[in-house]
Amino acid sequence: TLNAGIAGGADIILIPEIPYDIDKVCESVLKRSESGKNFSIVAVAEGVFDQNEAQLKKKERARLRAEAGITAQRRITTATNRIAAQIQSKTGLETRTCVPGHMLRGGSPSAYDRILATQFGVHAAKLISQEKYGRTVAKIGGKITANKLEDIAGKTKFVDPSDQLVKTAKNLGISFGD
Repeated sequence: TLNAGIAGGADIILIPEIPYDIDKVCESVLKRSESGKNFSIVAVAEGVFDQNEAQLKKKERARLRAEAGITAQRRITTATNRIAAQIQSKTGLETRTCVPGHMLRGGSPSAYDRILATQFGVHAAKLISQEKYGRTVAKIGGKITANKLEDIAGKTKFVDPSDQLVKTAKNLGISFGD
């Protein structure tokens, strides 16, 4: 979400590693609106939570979300829908949600994409010839390598809040709601 938010021109990026304050998020949205911008793009990662939720244990957070997720019209089941509803309620501005994951996987490959695919294919074929199965090919630090699936499957990759990419986003004026 951090990478997609920066690349997609998001105005606000919410990630689990930086708990947000919904009032600060709304303040950013209102500030843009008051300066003549008629939209704000808010990129929301799964698993985000606000600063109050960050103080709670996981089970308590889940219980409170389930209780708060029921509205007169519908059950709000995702972080994106919950945050959109809060922004609309607090600012009076219309909100819309979009989950663009399926739309981002298309398009023509660039020269870089084609070369990377070729490098990955060659490395995968090499692994097969060596009878090394159950691995995924990756590019780490400019080097084509492979990882055992059991070493990476189901593991969450966390963003360090002091990471250079977070600093870059903040220098671009992107809010993290903190």
